[in-house]
Amino acid sequence: MRGYGANPPDPAWPNGAKIAVQIVLNYEEGGENNILHGDKASEAFLSEIVGASAWDAQRHWNMESIYEYGARAGFWRLHRLLKDLPITVYGVATALARSPEQVAAMKDAGWEIASHGLKWIEYKDFSEDEERDHLRQAIKLHTEVVGQRPRGWYTGRCSENTLRLVAEEGGFDYCADSYADDLPYYARFDGRDQLVVPYTLDCNDMRFATPQGFNSGDQFEAYLRDTFDALYAEGEDGAAKMMSIGLHCRLVGRPGRVQALRRFIEYANSHDGVWFATREQIAQHWLKEHPPAPQTRPSLMDEETFIRTYGGVFEHSPWVAGDAWKLELGPAHDSAKGLHGALTRAFRAAPAPRRLEVLDAHPDLAGRLAAAKRLTVESTSEQASAGLDALSDEERAAFTKLNEDYTLKHGFPFIIAVRDHDKPSILASFERRLQNTSEAEFEEACRQVERIAELRLEDMFK
Repeated sequence: MRGYGANPPDPAWPNGAKIAVQIVLNYEEGGENNILHGDKASEAFLSEIVGASAWDAQRHWNMESIYEYGARAGFWRLHRLLKDLPITVYGVATALARSPEQVAAMKDAGWEIASHGLKWIEYKDFSEDEERDHLRQAIKLHTEVVGQRPRGWYTGRCSENTLRLVAEEGGFDYCADSYADDLPYYARFDGRDQLVVPYTLDCNDMRFATPQGFNSGDQFEAYLRDTFDALYAEGEDGAAKMMSIGLHCRLVGRPGRVQALRRFIEYANSHDGVWFATREQIAQHWLKEHPPAPQTRPSLMDEETFIRTYGGVFEHSPWVAGDAWKLELGPAHDSAKGLHGALTRAFRAAPAPRRLEVLDAHPDLAGRLAAAKRLTVESTSEQASAGLDALSDEERAAFTKLNEDYTLKHGFPFIIAVRDHDKPSILASFERRLQNTSEAEFEEACRQVERIAELRLEDMFK
């Protein structure tokens, strides 16, 4: 849920492109559910028959002929339009095997042919072993039909195991079974970083075949233009992205829709700094410009390591880290702010006497422990940042008096995130907070403890 956060990386697209436009042509015709293919029922997904249901143990002639249109007519119409562009084909292996002339045309156009699985069927109920077997069969058949193994993978109708199985196979430059970002990213499985080049379901002609989708080519074109304009503007502002477009031969390959696609391509080409690319080109670029880098992953640490690493973030209070470890930690917590959220949640959940113990664990500012050099490394550095390690006799006397007065009134030491201040502002805060009620000061001190923890974590994650 964290992703790249507020500051995504600069993809550094070739020639300083402001946007990468990636077109996918899904070739599924001949790989769909059909009792002729050994399936239990007919296809019911992504056709002109909105809301179609699968016919058990029967052929669905209307459905079959709609898919057949994609191979017979829609593909060639799209091939004529797109043959001079670098696009990616998601090819279902059994569909490719049944379409030798179309495969030859794809290769003649120089298109990337990625794998779209063995069959265009639902994999959510497949066992892990069954899905792994289909993946291996798909690679074998794809290699026989195309002449080389696929370097990209997209199941589409996938299971929760799909991405992990692709990473486990180890031979794919990228997997596209994600809709989670506008930029590629890495997913880690068993020590392997698998590049994910996310796909799209919104800039996708499949919405011609769904309720409340596109009713006309004009709607499709307008949506593509708006997406392009938004991402292009972000690129002009220095935050370039990738735009994915999903096509199907039997859908946008119809004459009443293809003109919208034609007009959009002309529109995109009228702009400077547009990089049309295959997914493999994007993957290779990303692997070169943004290789996977080691990173601290608190969410994967065992309890002992976690507490040893972060037990001092809240001064002398390792129990805070211990309670945080028991929470639902995930990749969203593998950053300074993410981990701070978990630690402060644990701290805030503790009863007031427990939190008071944390306050009492903090040393006085420029107090006896500092003079005796008995502060923690973190506290020593923090106090030094505001010059509290080099006070004049007069300044030291002032801090000593303020510390005594504050502790006498409120019952715990004065706590402030020193790195947010200098000596004058610390002294001013001292004077002001001495006038607060102890209840108000307890809440303020807790907030300052949390801020100190945040700053310490930021140092640890640099």
